[in-house]
Amino acid sequence: MLGNSFGRLFRVTTCGESYGKGEGSGLAVIVDGVPAGLKITEEYIQKELDKRKPGVGKLNSPRLETDKCTIFAGIGQDRITTGAPLGIIIYNVDTQDVHIQQYREYKDIFRPGHATYPFFLKYGEFQDWCGAGRSSGRETVARVAGGAVAKFILEREGIEVIAYTKECMGIIAKDMSFEEIKKNYMRNEINCPDLETGEKMEKKVLEIKEEGDTAGGIIEAIVHNIPPGIGEPVFDKLSATIAHAVCSIGAVKGIEFGAGFNVARMKGSENNDQPYITKEGKIRFKTNNAGGFLGGMSDGEDIIVRVAVKPTPTISIEQTSINMKNMKEKKLKPITRRDPTLLARIYVVVESMMAIAVLDGIYMARAYDAMTKLDEKWLNLKK
Repeated sequence: MLGNSFGRLFRVTTCGESYGKGEGSGLAVIVDGVPAGLKITEEYIQKELDKRKPGVGKLNSPRLETDKCTIFAGIGQDRITTGAPLGIIIYNVDTQDVHIQQYREYKDIFRPGHATYPFFLKYGEFQDWCGAGRSSGRETVARVAGGAVAKFILEREGIEVIAYTKECMGIIAKDMSFEEIKKNYMRNEINCPDLETGEKMEKKVLEIKEEGDTAGGIIEAIVHNIPPGIGEPVFDKLSATIAHAVCSIGAVKGIEFGAGFNVARMKGSENNDQPYITKEGKIRFKTNNAGGFLGGMSDGEDIIVRVAVKPTPTISIEQTSINMKNMKEKKLKPITRRDPTLLARIYVVVESMMAIAVLDGIYMARAYDAMTKLDEKWLNLKK
């Protein structure tokens, strides 16, 4: 299996499966590019992991994983980073035989909405049928651990990354300032900072759950206080790197920046963000239709990203599928554990991939700036 690493200078590599085999199975991440001297702790990483931990609340899968993390590499005797790759592991603790047997009963039948069919094409009968393997949502726990490291470093730079539920099944949160969103962050289970609308979303999800079905929605993510000039003008645009990072999350089916697809209905005079000079001599913009980018590089405004999240593909409604062993159509009605919506846990995965992408871009930009020897007036505008 290829493609298990992301990033160039700040780089994460993940491994592990949803279930794995026997005691000691789990998921892990190796993080390259961690500076020496950081007092990053397991407690800090755990706070991020707890945001996506299953088995908590009415909108989550009942799978009872603790998601407890252990830093096993890259930390010295004084619990401070040494500059070596940081290794973090999260063991699976709720891989009961009864659930494995449930998967075994339809291991030759690919579940609609899942990656089973291309897995058969790539790996044949050896494809991991238990809990979707590397295509399970559980794979993201290692991403969140790596993203926690990225967030820790970004916080030193005064940069914040926050994601929240903007829309669920057509119920849309009102527009809010970054400060309002931050104030109401994680105030409800679906993590919608518009608290009244969040109640309506949760009610709708539970109604759909009673039908044996699942709900989709939209997550909005914000990178606050990012300096301008991050990213490269052509193939390595920061917007393109973020799109790669976020669209690598299995449930993400669409992405837009700033005004997004609404630009198709705008005139240039409406879409252009007009600049002005602050009292401090910095350049800012009156609007942010570009979502924090010009030419794919950061312009100093908040980066605004929205992603479409599909409904959880495992449902309790009978569907038609195919038995790949005998190549015959088969009716399928899985009884395995699932989230009635992914929105209540996926937001932190989006935050994590955004943080990794942004930090990698900052590493690249500062390395380049150190070699260009530009006039100080240009460098000062980035501060």
